[in-house]
Amino acid sequence: MTTPRNTSASRTSSVPRILIIGAGFAGMECAHKLEKSLKPGEAVLRLISPTAHQLYLPLLPHVASGVLTPQSVAVPLRRMLRRTSIVPGGAIGVDPQAKAVVVRKINGEVSIEHYDYLVLTPGSVTRQFDIPGLDKYAVGVKTLGEAAWIRDHVITQLDLAAASSDPAEQAARLQFVVVGGGYAGTETAAYLQRLTTAAVKRYPGLDPKLIKWHLVDVAPKLMPELGERLGDKAMDILERRGVHVSLGVSVASVTEDTVTLTDGRELPCHTLIWTAGVAPSPLVATLGAETNRGRLVVTPELTVPGLDGVFALGDAAAVPDLVKGGDAMCPPTAQHAMRQGWAAARNILASVRGTPLTPYRHKDLGLVVDLGGIQAVSKPLGIQLTGLPAQVVARGYHLGALRTLTARFRTAANWGLNAVAGDDFVRTGFQRHRPATLRDFEMTDAYLSAEELHEVIAARVDGRSMSPEKPDLPIT
Repeated sequence: MTTPRNTSASRTSSVPRILIIGAGFAGMECAHKLEKSLKPGEAVLRLISPTAHQLYLPLLPHVASGVLTPQSVAVPLRRMLRRTSIVPGGAIGVDPQAKAVVVRKINGEVSIEHYDYLVLTPGSVTRQFDIPGLDKYAVGVKTLGEAAWIRDHVITQLDLAAASSDPAEQAARLQFVVVGGGYAGTETAAYLQRLTTAAVKRYPGLDPKLIKWHLVDVAPKLMPELGERLGDKAMDILERRGVHVSLGVSVASVTEDTVTLTDGRELPCHTLIWTAGVAPSPLVATLGAETNRGRLVVTPELTVPGLDGVFALGDAAAVPDLVKGGDAMCPPTAQHAMRQGWAAARNILASVRGTPLTPYRHKDLGLVVDLGGIQAVSKPLGIQLTGLPAQVVARGYHLGALRTLTARFRTAANWGLNAVAGDDFVRTGFQRHRPATLRDFEMTDAYLSAEELHEVIAARVDGRSMSPEKPDLPIT
């Protein structure tokens, strides 16, 4: 058992404590902007994150297919943050009344961090549904661990199929299903299909016709945000490559070696990649605050009504879209999260200095979808592009969004090397014994209930020893 303890600055200090939960686009940008804006000694900055990097999520399909190395998309926090203390763990509960956050560190130790200003940017997890077998046999594309596991798993299926003389086993091993016709699902299917198409040439005993990729989505259109023309173009590119796109269809059930669709088809399959949307981090539920479809309701200034000193942004917050007006909310995209981080930093600085807060406003810059090679569809500033021009815009956008020159150089070098030398088909094997489910990778059951949260806070006040029985947080 471990004793929860406060590892933050003394509560009697007159220097305000700014605590940031999460090191994604919103959290890291907020911390970086605050470091540049705060005067020395004006505030104490602490950031809670189970990893020491900012993960550039949009490029995870490139990692899953081996086009990029994991290090390319993991921007080290300590390259960006010089004045911020990084707490190596994950927030598992927030008590706004006590102004306290319960943290489980990566070594399992439970501690409490107090704050004067709290920035909630815990991000999101893969959205799950009550589908038989989904929790046991599906894997997402939300973490570096998942991307690395998917790459190993797909190559493993090729290896096992090549070693088998059973046609039924070969067919099941070489059939892959991706669920979710958004950006993550479409790019994942596109990149992994290119990987297997290139890899099968190194397996002389395998018939390339046996390899089948399915992209399934319950929506009637692929990536409707792009508009009908670009969505149809993306689907045409995928279908010409041999990807079977099924719209208006979802998954009915999953077993170890089959995926049954709602249209009655039963696909022999050992691979189900689930990208059917995201849900706000379960941490949101521990606050007891008002939510909108699971996301924290916030003001245009990114404050949480009724909670003193609490700001929320990114995927976990329902931020009003003042550009669109009405009841519109900002979509959970990287470009909004980054700019909300900047806006939150300005408003926290204003709160510290007693000046007025300003509302967040940003006009969407457009969308990019990288389908591999020279194929892409992009919509920068409303201009519809396809082919090489779209790919130049897509990759240029990603390079610009990466936060360090080192990360940009690594990513560009990986793209260039892959274009010249082609793919390698190596299984690292470092995660082969790890359970590969959404819960195992994303640790969705690591958070405290309201009763557990209050018990931990009370234990800290009373000096009692107490450790909630929850699994360790991931460190990959």
